[in-house]
Amino acid sequence: MDRVTKLASQRAVVIFSMSSCCMCHTVTQLFRELGVNATVVELDEDPRGNEMEKALARLLGRSTGVPAVFIGARLVGSTDKVMSLHLSGNLVPLLRNAGALWV
Repeated sequence: MDRVTKLASQRAVVIFSMSSCCMCHTVTQLFRELGVNATVVELDEDPRGNEMEKALARLLGRSTGVPAVFIGARLVGSTDKVMSLHLSGNLVPLLRNAGALWV
């Protein structure tokens, strides 16, 4: 859990992902299209990825820990929460407040 917290606090937007996860790709692509340079941590490429995924699953209250999106070092949630924020118009202000968007 300490590693997740440390990584999540290093950039304005951090996405914990698996390279084979289509929902992870979708969330990552959304941030790219918004102009956000998110850090993507591919858990299947990290030696401690399995441990981090279990910690994220506990935080999310789900069976899988990906995708897990942190904005401003705070856990926002998974795909459903990110898309809900986007569709309601609340994602961009959150990204601006975290310093991930300048416009």
